Amino acid sequence: MAAGIVASRRLRDLLTRRLTGSNYAGLSISLRLTGSSAQEEASGVALGEAPDHSYESLRVTSAQKHVLHVQLNRPNKRNAMNKVFWREMVECFNKISRDADCRAVVISGAGKMFTAGIDLMDMASDILQPKGDDVARISWYLRDIITRYQETFNVIERCPKPVIAAVHGGCIGGGVDLVTACDIRYCAQDAFFQVKEVDVGLAADVGTLQRLPRVIGNQSLVNELAFTARKMMADEALGSGLVSRVFPDKEVTLDAALALAAEISSKSPVAVQSTKVNLLYSRDHSVAESLNYVASWNMSMLQTQDLVKSVQATTENKELKTVTFSKL
Repeated sequence: MAAGIVASRRLRDLLTRRLTGSNYAGLSISLRLTGSSAQEEASGVALGEAPDHSYESLRVTSAQKHVLHVQLNRPNKRNAMNKVFWREMVECFNKISRDADCRAVVISGAGKMFTAGIDLMDMASDILQPKGDDVARISWYLRDIITRYQETFNVIERCPKPVIAAVHGGCIGGGVDLVTACDIRYCAQDAFFQVKEVDVGLAADVGTLQRLPRVIGNQSLVNELAFTARKMMADEALGSGLVSRVFPDKEVTLDAALALAAEISSKSPVAVQSTKVNLLYSRDHSVAESLNYVASWNMSMLQTQDLVKSVQATTENKELKTVTFSKL
């Protein structure tokens, strides 16, 4: 038993080293953790349900210390996004944002694919039979629905903890809205991404058209994907910058995402969360405005004890995972 645990930890360390290496090509090596579930092996501890997270459409587990795993959990419906999902994601990520023990999050999908996107059957009444006595009132009703659904993915972007998407199979429609709100995207070789909305007679309205151009930096390609609803396969997603790494299959992708989350969670939470806040601010503001913002931000954040602890660990050649940082 002890030998198995040691072997598992060695594999986890090997994975982390290879992930952080500069020459990793994404598909040149197959990394598998054997024995119990991938999440358990990656953490070295038993996988458990996260306290205060009980949902119908999601499953939230403590993958390892300081790392939460949020799983889209309607596999029989291809993780289609029903009314319950749109509400529960907001509740889930608002709780995660306030969770002082959480430092990184991984999002994945249960079953054969990441998500089929919006559940049209479940949501047809809201969209096709909106409430209201006239055009004005119907329009206000629909606007309220759209803005509430936008909030479902806005909370992911606003969450101060880095969020990593681990995609396998189809990532369709609302799935693209979801992953473009995440900070980092990994995918399996069988993954594909599809801005599907034009095929069902509408324009994407919960984030894809606003975030995808900034993510991949190629307006022509974004227009092509959005106008045609064609599939973008994993290799094209990697080449365009939509994902940063491609792995052989779902299991290896999830292992890699969890290993990355573990690496991030070993750093100062003050440093990591401050970095995310400033990266998002810089995306939407000029260089001059962003420099002024980070100066104002760090005038207080530089006074953290995390800075002292991190510098001390570096000078003593200690790994940061041996340092105890206060909760945030």
